[in-house]
Amino acid sequence: MTVMDKPRLTRDHVLSLLTGMIRIRKFEDKCAELYQQQKIRGFLHLYDGEEAIAAGVIPVLGRDDKIVATYREHGQALARGVPMTTVMAEMYGKAEGCSGGRGGSMHIFDKDTNFYGGNAIVGGGLPLATGIALADRMREQSHVTACFFGDGAAAEGEFHEALNLAALWDLPVLFVCENNGYAMGTAIDRYDSETDIHQKASAYGIESRRVDGMDVVAVEVAARSAIRHIRETGKPVFLECQTYRFRPHSMFDAQLYRSKAEVAEWRNRGPIVRFQDWLLENGLLHAEDIVRIEAAADAEIAEAVDFAEAGTWEPVEDLLKHTVATAQPDPLPTAPAGRTEEVTYREAVKQGIRDALQRDDRVFLMGEDVGAYGGCYAVSKGLIDEFGEDRIRDTPLSESGFTGAGIGAAAAGMRPIVEVMTVNFSLLALDQILNTAATLRHMSGGQFGVPVVIRMATGAGKQLAAQHSHSLEGWFAHIPGLRVLAPATLEDARGMLWTALEDPDPVLIFENVMLYNRTGHLDVNAGPVDITRAAVRRKGDDVTLITYGGSLHKVMDAAGTLARDGIEAEVIDLRVLRPLDDATIIASLARTRRAVIVDEGWKSGSLSAEIAARIHEQVFWHMDAPVGRVCAAEVPIPYPAHLEQAAIPQVPQIVAAARATLGRGAS
Repeated sequence: MTVMDKPRLTRDHVLSLLTGMIRIRKFEDKCAELYQQQKIRGFLHLYDGEEAIAAGVIPVLGRDDKIVATYREHGQALARGVPMTTVMAEMYGKAEGCSGGRGGSMHIFDKDTNFYGGNAIVGGGLPLATGIALADRMREQSHVTACFFGDGAAAEGEFHEALNLAALWDLPVLFVCENNGYAMGTAIDRYDSETDIHQKASAYGIESRRVDGMDVVAVEVAARSAIRHIRETGKPVFLECQTYRFRPHSMFDAQLYRSKAEVAEWRNRGPIVRFQDWLLENGLLHAEDIVRIEAAADAEIAEAVDFAEAGTWEPVEDLLKHTVATAQPDPLPTAPAGRTEEVTYREAVKQGIRDALQRDDRVFLMGEDVGAYGGCYAVSKGLIDEFGEDRIRDTPLSESGFTGAGIGAAAAGMRPIVEVMTVNFSLLALDQILNTAATLRHMSGGQFGVPVVIRMATGAGKQLAAQHSHSLEGWFAHIPGLRVLAPATLEDARGMLWTALEDPDPVLIFENVMLYNRTGHLDVNAGPVDITRAAVRRKGDDVTLITYGGSLHKVMDAAGTLARDGIEAEVIDLRVLRPLDDATIIASLARTRRAVIVDEGWKSGSLSAEIAARIHEQVFWHMDAPVGRVCAAEVPIPYPAHLEQAAIPQVPQIVAAARATLGRGAS
């Protein structure tokens, strides 16, 4: 700490610090009252007792610095300058709220103040913050991202993954741990083997400090020093602020885990009373100053309540608003060169990545072994030599951490391509994909989008056994807020990525492992392709075969077999698994009146079940036969080749299912 880090405790400055804390405290008190009146519902986590942290840290940040908060974020939002009127309206769930009423107490967002919202997933904001800081670092901007979280988050894997990334990549993050001694209702010494949380950050080589979080001046001094250090070095700093929450974890909490005497003892040395007494003793404050500050806060709160009460409820007709952005035009297709080259599917994907990197400085590729190793499936081989380590970014083996960082970078304006090595590993990142990428636009009332592309290998056939071989894309197709793609052709392998990177929302691309070595001819000028519609790959009038990804070529072979027996099958390549293109399917069934769905996922709860249900809902009375399905066997994918092949759809099964819809047995 240097002299420049010490605040000048002028009368105006100390009044500002005290006003900030009293304003937060009184707002929280009013929220508790409104909760009892059922004006505010759901979870309500109050900041009562922790005001010195927000008041001491946030005013030191610059206007262009960013904040990622946790679910106890009302105080942080107010300290940042989010208008109290819109914060209160958000607590009510009104359309005039800072998140349009879509977020509520735990999800306060405000783009104008670079407030990237509260996060209700414990530790979930940490990877997001590293990604936002990564975006600033890659753009060579000297901004700081402050990330607030509680002590309970220090037990989460994302805590360690985020700290490791921040230290590894020298990211300008100020980690602020608000250690109030309890993770919900369990005291820290009962759930953590290392109760000195700042020591965990030190283990990653991060500058780490502990401060009395009940002393607003001490917090401000530590914040000034930390932020100066980050701006000078570009490296992260960790602050552990020891504090205490006077109220329950949430308003549902009966607080049976601690005594009233314990709470009372902490209240007697709370940040407001402690600072007030010190100011009065030293003549920097007069009793009438406190009266004036409290009166001003009361008036502001009354205005905020009136604003919220007068606010409007968003009409039910707008229910689906802010799930995804309004439709964007696809990029204009490039003119065919009329000259083709023979390439593999792998090379087509690589060309798509290379094109994107050349076309847009915001694009970068990140993931496990994508750089020096060249990718598990050799898709990115050689790209690090062309574009360097900054844009072909090897990550630790921390799927949630680096996926969350990609999401944060996207929310901050970059266009990341995140590679998850295999679909089975994506479950480690499911929290970030489901709870952040897919929901950020909705929770923020449309203020923040997440234009990230996440690629992963999927499918079986290479004897990789049960933890590397499943087809789980149907699970992700269940989630609103995502676009899910399954390129089966060379044109789609190259062109879908181009279009996906223009999408303002998260796009998941599933590449079947059995396609990487498949060869074909691709126009040398191949460019972007549509990512909204299915494609009819073969015309026919007798039965419609519906599939996607790696199964397309098996289905085409099955259609050829059927044709030799006089059965003309129409083949639909879904291409887009979310949102499904019902129109193309239904138009085909208007001619064929029969359908077979081929899906490498398990039959129970599968994508095939969803498609069959839609067919029954829309054209049940038009069908001449029940919908047939050919899916993976209900078993983890086995290792032996003959069992693996038996577990996934094959041409004879597809042919048999098509014949069955026509009332014909085996030929």
